[in-house]
Amino acid sequence: MIMRPGQPLLLPANPLFIWFSLIVAMMIGMLPLGRIPWMPDILAVVVVFWSVHQPLRVGVIAAFLFGLAIDVHQASLLGQHALAYTTLSFFAITIHRRLLWFTVPSQAVQVLPLFAAAHGIELAIRMLAGGAFPGPMILLAPVLEAVLWPVVSVILLAPQRRAHDPDENRPL
Repeated sequence: MIMRPGQPLLLPANPLFIWFSLIVAMMIGMLPLGRIPWMPDILAVVVVFWSVHQPLRVGVIAAFLFGLAIDVHQASLLGQHALAYTTLSFFAITIHRRLLWFTVPSQAVQVLPLFAAAHGIELAIRMLAGGAFPGPMILLAPVLEAVLWPVVSVILLAPQRRAHDPDENRPL
């Protein structure tokens, strides 16, 4: 991968850490907090993050399966979250090369339309199935997810930033 100047070299991502972080994000999404329309979807943020940083390991199929798990857990229309997460993953993989050239706060601005589109897909499916409109506070959820992007980036890239074999004679 071509990196922008000044960006530190990262160690390879451990596949166990990737799947562990996705499962933890899914469990956070499954906490019984009620149906708050403006609640950010942590699993969506983590799926987009790993789709951008590891597109060969976390892709559309993983996003679909995690979406089905959330649909079953929330007893929502089967495929609602699966379609939204699949779309998120597809577009994140599509823009991942361009996105990595930006700084992390700029990346948050770049992924905001992805999160808005995912919430739009979920809302459209819910409305077509006869559900009630959750109110204008639903517009706050994609913004909160974009605000969480730098936090998730720091947390999930932390294991890759540590020195593999520190040596005072080797600068990398």
